[in-house]
Amino acid sequence: MISQLFDLTGKTAIVTGCNTGLGQGMALSLAGAGCNIVAVNRRSAEETQQHVEAHGVEFLAVDADLTSTVPIDDILAQTEARFGGADILVNNAGTIRRADSLEFTEQDWDDVLDVNLKSLFFLAQGFARACIDKQRNGKIINIASMLSFQGGVRVPSYTASKSGVLGLTRLMANEWAAHGININAIAPGYMATNNTEALRNDPHRSQEILGRIPAGRWGSPEDLSGAAVFLASAASDYVNGHALAVDGGWLAR
Repeated sequence: MISQLFDLTGKTAIVTGCNTGLGQGMALSLAGAGCNIVAVNRRSAEETQQHVEAHGVEFLAVDADLTSTVPIDDILAQTEARFGGADILVNNAGTIRRADSLEFTEQDWDDVLDVNLKSLFFLAQGFARACIDKQRNGKIINIASMLSFQGGVRVPSYTASKSGVLGLTRLMANEWAAHGININAIAPGYMATNNTEALRNDPHRSQEILGRIPAGRWGSPEDLSGAAVFLASAASDYVNGHALAVDGGWLAR
C-alpha cells in the first residue's frame, strides 16, 4: 500500500536544532509518521518533547553546541545507547549573521561556517560510518536555502555555507549512495521563523519578498512536513543528491 512507503514506525531520527521553528516542525512530522526523535539542541526542547511524545514515540534530548565538532561523538554514542543507532539524520541546526560585505568580520564568517557547514559535514560523516559499519540503510536530509541557488545580500557567510550544503549533498550522494544511504536536501523558501524576523519586521523588504512569491505568503514550519517525511521514508529510496525547494514558487518567478 502507498501509505506503507511513508511509514517510519520503529525508525529513529537525529534532528539538530529542533527546539523551535523549522526543526521543530520536521521533528513533529517525523514523529507523526512513527519515528523516534533524538533532539540535538543548545537550549531546552521541552515543548518539542511534549508534542513528539504525544504521538506515542520516544524522545531523547541531547544537549550540544554545534559551533564545534566536539559533541558529535557523544551525540552518536547516546543515540546508539538508547536506540541502537539512527536511521535518519536531519541536519537542520544553523545560524546567520547580517552585515554589508564590506564590513563583514572574520568572526561572523567563522561562526556561521562552523555550524552550517563544518558540523553538518562531520555529523553526516559519523552517521554514515555507523550505517556502513552496521550495514544499515540510512537517510540524510540537509537543510539548504534559497541562497544555495542565489547570492542574497548582507549575508556572505550564510550564502557561502548554504551553497556549500548543496554541493556537499551532491558529493555525499556520489560517495555514499552505493552503501544504501540516501542524501538529499530541503531548500526552504522565505519562512516565518526567528531567522527571518528582521526581514518580516521591515515593511519595505517584506513586501518585496512577498511580491515575488507566487503563493503570496511566508511559509510555515508545517509546510516542510511532507517533504521531510518523503525524504526520510522508503518513498524516496531512488532519490539521491536532490535539493527539494519548498518555496511557494520563489525560484520559479
